[in-house]
Amino acid sequence: MSKRQFRTHRPLYSNALPHGVQKRKLKWKILPIIWLALKRMATIVGFLVLLNIFLGILLFAFGPSQKGAAPSLPSEMVLFLKFEDGLSDMPAPPSFADPFAQNAPTVRDIVDALDAAAADKRVKGIVARMYPGNFSLVHVTEIRAALKRFRDTGKFAHIYSSSFGEGGGGLGRYYLASAFDQIWMQPLGVVDISGVHAEVPYLRGTLDKIGVRPQFFKRKEYKTAYESITDKAMSSENRAMLGQIVADIRTEILDRVPAEREMSVKAFEELVDRGLFTSREAEQAKLITHADYADVLLDNIAEEVTGERDYDALDLVNFAHYVQVVKDKQNGLMSSGKAKVALVHAVGAIMPSGDAGGFADDGIAAADEIAPAILNASKEDAVKAIVLRIDSPGGSPAASESILRAVEKAQERGKIVVVSMGSTAASGGYWIAAYADRIFALPTTLTGSIGVVGGKFALREVFTKMGVNWDTVEWGENSGLWSLNSTFSDSEQERFNAMLDHVYDSFISRVAKGRGMDKAEVDKVAGGRVWTGRRALNAGLVDELGGLEDAMDFVAQALGKEARSDLKVVLYPKPKTSLEQFLALLDGQVRASVMMQKITGAFSPAIESAEPFLQDMQVRRDPFAVYESLRIEQ
Repeated sequence: MSKRQFRTHRPLYSNALPHGVQKRKLKWKILPIIWLALKRMATIVGFLVLLNIFLGILLFAFGPSQKGAAPSLPSEMVLFLKFEDGLSDMPAPPSFADPFAQNAPTVRDIVDALDAAAADKRVKGIVARMYPGNFSLVHVTEIRAALKRFRDTGKFAHIYSSSFGEGGGGLGRYYLASAFDQIWMQPLGVVDISGVHAEVPYLRGTLDKIGVRPQFFKRKEYKTAYESITDKAMSSENRAMLGQIVADIRTEILDRVPAEREMSVKAFEELVDRGLFTSREAEQAKLITHADYADVLLDNIAEEVTGERDYDALDLVNFAHYVQVVKDKQNGLMSSGKAKVALVHAVGAIMPSGDAGGFADDGIAAADEIAPAILNASKEDAVKAIVLRIDSPGGSPAASESILRAVEKAQERGKIVVVSMGSTAASGGYWIAAYADRIFALPTTLTGSIGVVGGKFALREVFTKMGVNWDTVEWGENSGLWSLNSTFSDSEQERFNAMLDHVYDSFISRVAKGRGMDKAEVDKVAGGRVWTGRRALNAGLVDELGGLEDAMDFVAQALGKEARSDLKVVLYPKPKTSLEQFLALLDGQVRASVMMQKITGAFSPAIESAEPFLQDMQVRRDPFAVYESLRIEQ
């Protein structure tokens, strides 16, 4: 077809042609159009991959050297810190849209940079801007401690937000903001400190109506992970456990916030009971110091630092940039006399592998990465200790056991292993911590959950309602163990429970060995119960309350050093460079492109063979749809 013919618009309707004239049969083109679009999309993705590789090579060939001199900083500056999209122990993975974007600083980055800034005479103060996000109380606690050390040097720390909790979630944000000496909020903002509200949806009634039968077994009574789908209401054990967690959060906040805002605990609790405050009310209640705009705050800082009331004259240095300078300086310092310590992160659900078929594996603590990292660090004579930072709700027992075995091997090679618990180190997250020489947790860390739960859904009734009949040919009395068409038979249930018993017994045995307790003692504090760090200390499951920096101080003292500043902390496995992250990102995109080509290629014969039938079906449904699509294509 010529270019001119392709673009000629045909009339939507036309008069019937004489019988002697045959009209060329219209070819149904909807699915071929989709097929052509998918092929072109795959081609475009491939082109973008090659283009980005080329640009990446140019950037690294002619851009600033990663190993060059550290970027210069002004002789007098104020650091600008953004609290955006929450806080994390791990840097965010690169984005294909902007693979070389500067990562937001991690919690450790922020703490290290705050400590460096406290001793840096060039830094006059910090101004922070808070955006909505998930601010874990544990991460906030660690940053608050660093902010206190910074402010103790006499430097200012101000924070601004348009609102503290508009729409909910304000107490965690305010908990962080309360550590600053001045709290600014836009005049139309609100402060929400309406306490802690924990609610759980129970879906059993809905599942019964649609014919889904959940069948799960647990060890023990407090292991309530699947309660919301097996029960219709909260169990007394779960209610008691959640009540203790909420009570400990209340204690943690009341221990810190009222004193910092110069009010009594009773007065602050009365404010929490009121909950929501306009800017004027919040200022009168001393929850904030200023109900005003960001430009006024910056003008005030400029006047304090430069003598001119003009924030354009102020040298604001991005905190992420300062973090990089601190890292470059630390990496460039002479390390003689410093003890080398390996820092290994276990963040996310514990799984055997982080390989998700070439796609994103965010939120996975992969045993095939963490265990080798611990073992490799333990083989180095220069590495004197290993710090395992855990932020995990648990996962696979087998994967957890692989990591625990690596910890044990490291100890056999003479390495000190210390655990620092983040927001969560529960179930498998506690399993991998059990053998540590010292365990640190924050007061609101969620840990324990020493138990096991497992089962399946039986969907036969759903399939019956849908008119689907499953027929079976089988070999083996328990061959249907994992089938979703039926509940467990008696023999299948016996085998499944035997597996759970084995896992639970193994769990408490490892805790008993690591904590120097009898199995009976462990069983009493286990029960599947989730403990806060504060209660876990009393139960003997952790050794000290403190964050990652406290764990590093302990390691330093154990190695005969004065403080963590005498340690050379090295991440294991070695973090990927920007180029390696970029190439890994491209590899994922290439795999996705190849998979898309395979999918569309596999469906191509089916599309072509089904064209006549689908054309007829489409015309019967809507006689004008085919003509409309042809007209649009031309």
